[in-house]
Amino acid sequence: MSTKQTLSFQAEVAQLLHLVTHSLYSNQEIFLRELISNASDACDKLRFEGLNNSALFEDAPNLEVRVSFDKDAKTLTIADNGIGMSQQEAIDHLGTIAKSGTKDFMGKLSGDQKQDAQLIGQFGVGFYSGFIVADKITVESRRAGLAADEGVRWISGGTGDFEVETITRAARGTSIILHLRDDAEEYLNAWKLKQVIAKYSDHISLPILMEKEEWKDGELINPSDENGGRQPGGMVKTGEWETINKASALWTRPKKDITEEQYAEFYKAISHDHEAPMTWAHNRVEGNTEYTQLLYIPAKAPFDLWNRDKKAGVKLYVKRVFIMDDAEALMPTYLRFVKGVIDSADLPLNVSRELLQESRDVRSIREGSTKRVLSMLEDLAKHDKHDTTAGADGVTDVVDADDKAKEGKYTAFYSEFGAVLKEGLGEDFGNRERLAKLLRFASTTSDAVTVGFADYKARMKEGQEAIYYITADTLAAAKNSPQLEVFKKKGIEVLLMTDRVDEWALNYLQEFDGTPLQSVAKGAVDLGTLQDEAEKKAAEEAAEAFKPVLAKLKEALKDKAEDVRVTTRLVDSPACLVVQDDGMSTQLARMLKQAGQQAPETKPVLEVNAEHALVKKLDGSVHFHDLAHILFDQALLAEGGLPEDPAAYVKRVNALLV
Repeated sequence: MSTKQTLSFQAEVAQLLHLVTHSLYSNQEIFLRELISNASDACDKLRFEGLNNSALFEDAPNLEVRVSFDKDAKTLTIADNGIGMSQQEAIDHLGTIAKSGTKDFMGKLSGDQKQDAQLIGQFGVGFYSGFIVADKITVESRRAGLAADEGVRWISGGTGDFEVETITRAARGTSIILHLRDDAEEYLNAWKLKQVIAKYSDHISLPILMEKEEWKDGELINPSDENGGRQPGGMVKTGEWETINKASALWTRPKKDITEEQYAEFYKAISHDHEAPMTWAHNRVEGNTEYTQLLYIPAKAPFDLWNRDKKAGVKLYVKRVFIMDDAEALMPTYLRFVKGVIDSADLPLNVSRELLQESRDVRSIREGSTKRVLSMLEDLAKHDKHDTTAGADGVTDVVDADDKAKEGKYTAFYSEFGAVLKEGLGEDFGNRERLAKLLRFASTTSDAVTVGFADYKARMKEGQEAIYYITADTLAAAKNSPQLEVFKKKGIEVLLMTDRVDEWALNYLQEFDGTPLQSVAKGAVDLGTLQDEAEKKAAEEAAEAFKPVLAKLKEALKDKAEDVRVTTRLVDSPACLVVQDDGMSTQLARMLKQAGQQAPETKPVLEVNAEHALVKKLDGSVHFHDLAHILFDQALLAEGGLPEDPAAYVKRVNALLV
């Protein structure tokens, strides 16, 4: 018995479909790639579920995708005999885009067609790309294992609602029938369809079939008029189907037989990204564990890169049989932006996620894949500022076309994924040194995030014993921090770290290539031989003369400051806040509180500049208590914090101004 019901899309989905319909995709023909990729995924899923339940294959064990068209009805059909859908799955998967994330997704649409097209691709809404060329889509499906009378038909015009009804469907799998608009009739042509499929979907690892056509001459309708009495000839279908793609998984082919365009199109198909990848690596690994890896580094970060609930990872195949998407165990979390395929010859076909966590072979694949990705990044970094230079032997290096193509790519990569890469310092002890060499920062000599630790070391002043850095919420806050004043005066470069992850990550990196890392906001500043004896003596005398005022400051600020001391790090500012060498910085404590986490209650150290007019004014002032608190709160403001009691701070400043 057929049951029909009409359901509404989410409001945001209707808006999105309107955007898609009005050519949000810059390249119209990619709808075919998206729908064929979905069909291939459905076959992959059946193949995997069939490992434990061969009855799901029913009487059709050979998996395939069929593309056909009907010129009279103006329809284009993409059909597969994969896993299929039940009625509820059709409602869930076709009536909702990305389920819980739709509203958030709509909020990120900017109105810029090019940017929004990339965003849609990354959001994985390939099915809806059919509305680029169709004013109505009919989907007929039956899930493998269900009875013939449990099929489903889903119909929508891409506006506000869709219809779902139960149908009888003998064949398992899914048929997507596009009712083409007048301006898309070019896809009712076998040559055009074959051209698009060869361009975008040649890598699909199962056969894509189309019905053969042959030329048929027109028939005479008036035998006495040889020239004017003949019907026009044309291509007619023969009823015989032929495979029109190579039907072999791209990663199994020799590298020499694969073009750059084919690599790029394969990436777009598996990632739903509309931009070509930045770089990739394709290798067969042999040894105790044998596997093939095809790994890509995207050019742009997905908008949900920081969404911890989103699954990430590469596709896992075993002996060319699809096992799972997002195989997180094969790639560390800090490389979650990497896309690609790993095909193992050693894992059991019915591998489970639990086994992935424990297997020695999986650990070997994970380590090998991590090293491969780091090698790709090191290669990009090596060529980032490549120039024609004389080598040690006096021979000038020749910059080839491949090297030239890599110039500037690492800077582009780092602007997208650098903050994620830093997570590896805490997650991947074995590769910490390699990761440290890949990190880049701004510094007091360069606002551009291009300074590596090795660059910094090469420029260190004679006698300098540490790599100095400062962490802050913004580049402006870091550049203008009072804690940098003596370093600027001495011409000592300081790295400016402004990613939220920096403070946490640097807990796991105490030195680089034998040189300690030192925060300019921790501990007492000691520039060693960079500070001359006269300066040291003057600082000691100032501290001695200032002892009575320091004692009063400590008493006045005992609830706020752990200690108060005279500093040599300030030149123009009256005061700054620092923490002890082993203490948590005030910035990290603020971030933890903002994230709703517990931060240990620690008091900072107030360092004062004994030569500053405001500090000198403290001695003997009737407003000593108010000035002391203003000094502390201003130091807090200068480093991006807020006074504990802003109203009290304003009241004190106003009283002194009056």
